[in-house]
Amino acid sequence: MSSAVWPVLVTMFTWWFTTGAILYLDGLDRASYKWTMGAFTLVLAGALWGVHAIGWTMGETGAYAGFFLGIAAWAWHEMSFLTGFVTGPRKTPCPARISPAGRFMAAVSTILWHELAILAVGVLLAWATWDMPNKAALWTYCILWAMRTSAKLNLFLGARNLSEEFLPDHMRYLATYFRKANINMLFPFAVTIASAIVVMLAEAAFADGASAFTRTSNIILATLLALAVLEHWLMMLPIPANRLWSWGLASHNQQQTSNLPGLGKTITPAE
Repeated sequence: MSSAVWPVLVTMFTWWFTTGAILYLDGLDRASYKWTMGAFTLVLAGALWGVHAIGWTMGETGAYAGFFLGIAAWAWHEMSFLTGFVTGPRKTPCPARISPAGRFMAAVSTILWHELAILAVGVLLAWATWDMPNKAALWTYCILWAMRTSAKLNLFLGARNLSEEFLPDHMRYLATYFRKANINMLFPFAVTIASAIVVMLAEAAFADGASAFTRTSNIILATLLALAVLEHWLMMLPIPANRLWSWGLASHNQQQTSNLPGLGKTITPAE
């Protein structure tokens, strides 16, 4: 059991730190965004190359390397979306009078390019790891993709904690597509299915004869998925999730202060 401690701790810290770092960066002045996106684009390119380079690297090293590369690839999407570089054709609030189907289509149009970019990078990761045994990066990316899609749908259908404070000022229009509710019909299915997969991954990690790579990678994936389940519960429970990343949200607070009349330049929405 001691062999599980480090993969769990590393995954938890990476989840917490990368989330806070992205929140902090997207809360900075928009003049910094082009430099941030330039750096993250280089990281994405390096991750895609690295995933192919470690395709035959197994053991604990290969498991950790795949996990970090998958996180790096996903971070580009988070950053490009929150900075407003890759979102969708619609960049306006949800109309006050609109049918449920119209609301869904309008919501999809706010994130369409973002979703297509996620699909494109997912295809590249699958191609880069084709016929290679180390697919830790691909599975890391897929877990993040699936659970983030679930989170978006839950916010759309209704959640108690909408976490609007996580959005920078120029992306606040997205909150008009969220719905306030104690729970929705999708939530129980999403957390139940994800929790069952966590158990399956944990069982595979500690199965007799499991290799070091299988054990470490499955522990990492199980922990990452469990954290995603936790994030889902934080949407529904009366618990302020923003306290986990108060240091990352500090730049958002500074941005909002600078937008008050007489205290600084107003940040305009993305084109």
